[in-house]
Amino acid sequence: MGGVTLDIIFYIFIAAIAIAFVYGVMLYNSLVDIKHSVSQAWSNIDILLKQRHDELPKLVETCKQYMGFEQETLKQVIAARSQVASAREAGNIGALGAAESSLRIGLGNLFAVAEDYPELKASEKFQHLQVRITGLENSIADRREFYNEAVKINNVRIEQFPDVIIANWFKFKPRDLLEFSDADKQDAHIGRLFG
Repeated sequence: MGGVTLDIIFYIFIAAIAIAFVYGVMLYNSLVDIKHSVSQAWSNIDILLKQRHDELPKLVETCKQYMGFEQETLKQVIAARSQVASAREAGNIGALGAAESSLRIGLGNLFAVAEDYPELKASEKFQHLQVRITGLENSIADRREFYNEAVKINNVRIEQFPDVIIANWFKFKPRDLLEFSDADKQDAHIGRLFG
């Protein structure tokens, strides 16, 4: 009789270990999926940042043709573009947020100054670049929301029990939110400058 009880306890023990293992594998796979969602969301932003990076020199060159003495505004945009590129390439989300804020403010200033140059505003090339860059800015803002949501899910899951056990065991790391300054959030919609 005692042998039967030991057999039952043994089978229950083996079943519990199997259930714990399967549950652990499911948690691990879920965390991997979330980690890759963050990477994919970042990749979507990165593509847009690269496209905007390529468009900005065209905008600056177009503006130089009409705005000969507004060099300080153009230099601000060029310097901010460089900061964004450096932060993006380094994967430094905190520095990218600050650089993005500078760039967006610089673009806002550039487009505001362009109001004083009717020939520039009437230029087909300038209008095309303005629409293109404004569209990219809006897309970056939209993708930033998706990225930050994916980061939030990642960061919460790796802190929740029992996920934290798997996360610590396999070294899942929290990710940084992509945050812009309050002033930048107000300047993000560059198209408003051209009413």
